[in-house]
Amino acid sequence: MPTLVVSSETIVERLLEQHGQMFTDELGLDLSRSAPSPLYRLLTAAMLCSAQVAHDSALAAAERLAERGWTTARAMADTTWAQRVTALREAGYTRYDERTARMLGTCAEQLLGRYAGDLRRLRAAAGEDAARTRRLLKQLEGVGDVAVDIVFRELQVVWPELYPFADRRAMDVAKRLRLAATAEELAAVVGRERFPRVVAALIRADRLRASRAA
Repeated sequence: MPTLVVSSETIVERLLEQHGQMFTDELGLDLSRSAPSPLYRLLTAAMLCSAQVAHDSALAAAERLAERGWTTARAMADTTWAQRVTALREAGYTRYDERTARMLGTCAEQLLGRYAGDLRRLRAAAGEDAARTRRLLKQLEGVGDVAVDIVFRELQVVWPELYPFADRRAMDVAKRLRLAATAEELAAVVGRERFPRVVAALIRADRLRASRAA
């Protein structure tokens, strides 16, 4: 039998149809105005997701923090460690609750002290340079490369200096699907408008594959 060849466009369409929801969609965040609160919520959610916990647990924890009104660095810094631990545990985020509660408090205090709690000021301090932005973010407590990758995947929609960004996990899937070998190649295949959602879809597809294999 002849081998069925599936076009790149068909693969992209299927990815978007099945997995094209971005992380900010799940969190109900509007980054279009690049305001301090949604930017901070994205950062804290990225911190939660970067630990070795289930995605649903991390998302639930991020939502619980927002329900408590801790949607800015100022609000988070005004909480106690015990309050943060309780909120995380209520959301089922139990494996790293005490450590994460400490990091959330310290990170909020650092953001306030260095950038008045506003990630836009961090961006300005980095000169709107992606590599410098990564370095400054990683100087915050609890923010490693995985968390920065999550932030960059989402923020490239509104911070053009980050485009095109796709982390190693997304590109590993893109290579397996024979879509592209680099973020630049993938952007050329799918176009700028679809690129962030395609990257998100690649991550989600890989997450689903991993869960089925577990």
